[in-house]
Amino acid sequence: MDSGYMKQIRERVLSAENGMVFTTSDFADIADSDTVRQSLNRLVNSGILRRVFRGVFEKPKYSNLLKEYVATDPNAVANALARSYHWTIAPCGNTALNFLGLSTQVTATWSYISDGPYRIYEWDSTKIEFKHRANREITGLSYITVLVVQALKILGKDNVTPEIIRILSGRLDSKDKVLLLKESAEATDWVHDIIKNI
Repeated sequence: MDSGYMKQIRERVLSAENGMVFTTSDFADIADSDTVRQSLNRLVNSGILRRVFRGVFEKPKYSNLLKEYVATDPNAVANALARSYHWTIAPCGNTALNFLGLSTQVTATWSYISDGPYRIYEWDSTKIEFKHRANREITGLSYITVLVVQALKILGKDNVTPEIIRILSGRLDSKDKVLLLKESAEATDWVHDIIKNI
């Protein structure tokens, strides 16, 4: 194997933040997929990376407080997969509520809407689910707009209290609010009305 490729891949991994998740396609600009795979396997064997599941790797993050490596972040894995397959994704269901601080319930399945196909990925006791949605529900919209719309949908019109509106309003800056108001114009009427209140 050309050690030049290995060196470049190793340097990219080492310069990334701890907890960063990679797929083989993140190194497609350096070498062909077989060379990348071999290089990543070497980095796993040397303890620089850990394999999450086939084709997905993490630069482990160590917690000085816990004195151990922290569990792989499912959201980082979801974003790495989306990057690899060129999907647009956003959290949905209880996952969206968690991200916005509207729920503290630990979700068994991390759910995302996607303009890609329906897929499930599992490792250890973690499960990620990608649910296909029509492009107009996700493509071309900002992350924050999709996230808020999905959270409101899972709550339902009658469960959006003034307290929820206050929490959401406090979590968004003025720039987010302007974008949200503009981009949600095509959303269901009740969703858009709540966004106006936010």
